[in-house]
Amino acid sequence: MASEHGVQSGDANVAILEPRLSRAGISETVLDYVSLTKPKVMVLLLITTVCPMILASAGQVSVTLVLWTLIGGGLISGSASAINCVWDQDIDRLMLRTQNRPIPSDRITPVSAVVFALVIGMLGLGILGLMVNPLAATIALCGHLFYVFVYSMWLKRSTPQNIVIGGAAGAVPPMVGWVAVTADLTLTPWLLFLVIFLWTPPHFWALALNKNEDYRRAKVPMLPVVAGENPTHLQMLCYAVSLVPVSLLLVLSDPRLGLFSFVCMSLLGVTFAYKTYQLRAIALAGANSADKEKKAWDVFGFSLIYLALFFVCLVIDATVI
Repeated sequence: MASEHGVQSGDANVAILEPRLSRAGISETVLDYVSLTKPKVMVLLLITTVCPMILASAGQVSVTLVLWTLIGGGLISGSASAINCVWDQDIDRLMLRTQNRPIPSDRITPVSAVVFALVIGMLGLGILGLMVNPLAATIALCGHLFYVFVYSMWLKRSTPQNIVIGGAAGAVPPMVGWVAVTADLTLTPWLLFLVIFLWTPPHFWALALNKNEDYRRAKVPMLPVVAGENPTHLQMLCYAVSLVPVSLLLVLSDPRLGLFSFVCMSLLGVTFAYKTYQLRAIALAGANSADKEKKAWDVFGFSLIYLALFFVCLVIDATVI
């Protein structure tokens, strides 16, 4: 009797636990699908979408328009990232940085990921086309297709300049945000596009330098793998320096921006260039691997700060100063 009672009690406990386990499993699956959209990358993309909206409207943009633009743009961005995860599943299995992603770790099937990507992509495109304007939807679609077909499926595995040309996809969000408000492409959104285009190589190569063995193992021809450290450092410095005149041209060409942006963007650009210079200098001086790795992470970390503050400056200058 005692044994039978124990079995019955155990069954009851399992019955109680099963719903909890099911809920936990659902939550983990949802998080896996969310991770396919690369939410950390998406946050930066959405920041670079909303700030130009505020600049274009001098702070008078409708909250509803902002929400629809961010939702639509976020879904399209997430769709492109999910397709990238499907296409790169073979190399993701080889790289320590990516081998725990849902597809290489067999938590989500490639077919399910493709269906998910298509559904959220079409939903995002519909939202931008119907709730924002057709031009914003068209530009977002072009960015999506460029990232998937030009960068992911062609450039990434074929040339060390992959991230340079492919960076154009990540530079599209400011144009989407601007067009969402103005329905027109003037000089300012093109200069914002150029800023992100020039920012992307030193940002990404700083990461690639410290993940060199990952890319070598996966046979991805990132510049540090193909050309080595010194040429990579030199190109990073050139791109970082070029950000200074482009950002100042942006300030001088847009009447909404003034001295505040001029000073802040000058300081940000010079600091970013100096940090990339320091990375090159310590490498040429024969620094050990640990010091070079530390400085590369410093460049990578500041690149994120640079981009966020750059776009925050636009908002402050257009609405407060």
